[in-house]
Amino acid sequence: QVQLVESGGGLVPPGGSRKLSCTTSGFTFDFYAIGWFRQAPGKEREGVSCISSSGGSTYYLESVKDRFTMSRDSTKNTVILQMDSLEPEDTALYYCTTALTSWCPTLLDEYDYWGQGTQVTVSS
Repeated sequence: QVQLVESGGGLVPPGGSRKLSCTTSGFTFDFYAIGWFRQAPGKEREGVSCISSSGGSTYYLESVKDRFTMSRDSTKNTVILQMDSLEPEDTALYYCTTALTSWCPTLLDEYDYWGQGTQVTVSS
């Protein structure tokens, strides 16, 4: 079955960096786009980043552009979200997800498979 397992969350000081990983199984990794969403307490889940199946296209939430970088490693069936210059507003539960499409869907409802999430807290 499709599985996505996030790791790498934790407590980070403002301005710090953190690398999140999403290890996948149960599907042909190279065929499908993978996305990251996040949800802060009391707020709706929002899309943070997505990478196409080939890795040739990446998309970012406006507020994280130039700070976050997403990549994929086919040898490990893993996607990485490198987060730099973190701000308290980045505090959230971060989820890895896929819609099993080669492109990145724009709507939350299009994503069928989700991991359990990993908590990132940006605080001094």
